[in-house]
Amino acid sequence: MIFRPVSLIESSAGRLCRAAVLLLALAAAGGCAGYLRQGLTERTASRPGAQWVPPPMARIRPDTVRPAVELPAGLLQKADSLTLELIVDITLQNNPDTRASWASAKAAAARLGSEKGAYYPQLDASAQANRAQGSVAGGRFSYNQIAFGPAVTLNFLLFDFGKREADVESARQDLYASNWTHNATLQNVVLRVERAYFQYLYAKALRQARQQSVEEARENLEAAEQRRKAGLATITDVLQARTNRSQALLAFQEVDGQVKTIRGALATAMGLPADIAFDVGFLPNELPVEMVSETIDKLMAQAENRRPDLAAARARVRQAEADLASVRAEDYPSFSIQGSLGRDYFNSRDRYSDNKRASIMLSVPLFTGFSRQNDVLESQADLERSQGEAEALRRQVILDVWISYYDLQTAAQRMDTSRELLATATESHQASQERYRVGVGSILELLTAQAALEDARAQDVAARTDWLLALAQLAHDTGNLWTYEPGQPAVDNKQGEKSK
Repeated sequence: MIFRPVSLIESSAGRLCRAAVLLLALAAAGGCAGYLRQGLTERTASRPGAQWVPPPMARIRPDTVRPAVELPAGLLQKADSLTLELIVDITLQNNPDTRASWASAKAAAARLGSEKGAYYPQLDASAQANRAQGSVAGGRFSYNQIAFGPAVTLNFLLFDFGKREADVESARQDLYASNWTHNATLQNVVLRVERAYFQYLYAKALRQARQQSVEEARENLEAAEQRRKAGLATITDVLQARTNRSQALLAFQEVDGQVKTIRGALATAMGLPADIAFDVGFLPNELPVEMVSETIDKLMAQAENRRPDLAAARARVRQAEADLASVRAEDYPSFSIQGSLGRDYFNSRDRYSDNKRASIMLSVPLFTGFSRQNDVLESQADLERSQGEAEALRRQVILDVWISYYDLQTAAQRMDTSRELLATATESHQASQERYRVGVGSILELLTAQAALEDARAQDVAARTDWLLALAQLAHDTGNLWTYEPGQPAVDNKQGEKSK
């Protein structure tokens, strides 16, 4: 039997206990670290080069976030000949950008209503219940009390040196800017769908031109074969004509495929499925190039008055001015009325007391650690930034009108020149065909004339399309929401008047 001092036994036991506690702490820490690492791995990708695998609760079905497509009544009956006006109407109903900008405007309207609430009294209802235990007189008397009861509190701001007014004005200008931004979104959406529409007309017209080239190449091949049978041409003429026909057929097939893809792009721009069956008219041969008769100065002035994005930028400047006035008003006192009415019950409903209080409050800001001074500096900088952005946008608007105006003038000149080129190329091709049939011209002369005619047709189609695109761009840059239907007078949807 071994005897040890009690102190030594207690010391050994203490060390063992501390070691056990330390081991348990280390194990717990390791377990927690492993748990955290496992949780992090489950929430993110396992390594930088791996993809994140979402859990089932993170998978959102597409039909829960995609709104239903809205189609105007009678669309399917008119699907074979949709007008640009109807296309624009469908687009504005289904485009997500217009829904987002409209929602922003509605949120700004709600904010204005919220800021106006500062002019009304604020009435709050509350209820409280508490229990208190204690003793007094050195512990000779003890108490146990339960208190509960309702209360109504009234707060009414009387005067704050214009801070409420500035906050309301800031919200009002934010609403104006949001609505102007919504109008700008509408114009941008209309421009995009007009571009897609005119490009679709271009593709259809180019396909028609390529089809004519295929027919002419077939006629040239027949003429070459007839001349060879008559002994007036060699196999080389036939092979060259056959090659030319194959090239014309390939060009037609390429454009025919583009027509289908561009139609799908137009349907997508309208907010419709790409595979929906519809069609539009044709690119007109004659366009009213004289419809834009205003001078460049008048168009620039019109853009400064009508461009919604410029109006939104100016509203942002006024909003920044109101924000600066609001921040400056915080340095001044504010007067308000406060009142409360309540009843406190003590341990039972029979024992109670009524509480009434009314006061006039004067709040004077003395020192806030220079935060107000820095808030003023920040608001002044925001105002200067808004002013700079508005001026930069104004200059860009002028440049946009300048560019689009002369692009339209150039497109009109190119359209006149392309018509002359097409007329000359058509006459030259007809003459070359006649010369070849009677045995005077060569196959090289005929194929060269046909290539020139094919190029002239493409130039004419491109010139007419470029004029329509330039007109749509000029309407957008001057702040007009035009919907020009080929063959009809241009109508400004915003003003409801025929363009001059």
